[in-house]
Amino acid sequence: MKSNKAERDEFLKHIGEKLKDIRVKRGLSQEALAQEAGFSRSYYTEIELGKRNISIVNLYKLSKCIRVSLKELLNFDITEAK
Repeated sequence: MKSNKAERDEFLKHIGEKLKDIRVKRGLSQEALAQEAGFSRSYYTEIELGKRNISIVNLYKLSKCIRVSLKELLNFDITEAK
């Protein structure tokens, strides 16, 4: 069984990967998306890398910017996370 930290790290990495995949499909740069959401590029980069424990409010801001529901961003089976 994984530790809480390992599970948290997997979860954050998965969220970051989903955000990156959608951002790239939308043709947005990290800087453009970060600016639209009101974040610095470095903060957003850390989110994509799974190094930042993003708040639900900031995740909501990003979901609005990339036009995807929070449900879609959070819809995954943690056992399938890389």
